[in-house]
Amino acid sequence: MKLYVGNLAHEATEDDLREAFAALGEVKDVNIVQDKQTGESRGFGFVEMPSQEEARAAIEAMDGKAFMERELKVQESKPKPSRGGGFGSRGGGGQGGRSPRRFGGDGNRSDGGSGGGGRRY
Repeated sequence: MKLYVGNLAHEATEDDLREAFAALGEVKDVNIVQDKQTGESRGFGFVEMPSQEEARAAIEAMDGKAFMERELKVQESKPKPSRGGGFGSRGGGGQGGRSPRRFGGDGNRSDGGSGGGGRRY
């Protein structure tokens, strides 16, 4: 079971976290999330424990516990929410927020929308 561990001290290492949770059961993996630009801790991470019973016991034991002078927030990790993605989620009339381009002539032709000449995905 994967656990979310929040409110981590920025100086906490993955070894520190592994040691704290290993006292409560087998730890399969530890990951502290880091800022992509600075490389500094973002103050949260994940601990994976193979046993659900040990993981639930770890939640009970560690949630609210002081760790490196910070009160931890520990809970079962939830799946990462979907960001939507795909072609239909850009908004703005299918042109990423841009106005359709008009071409000469009668002004009824555009490179998008529902006309016959537009691109379709």
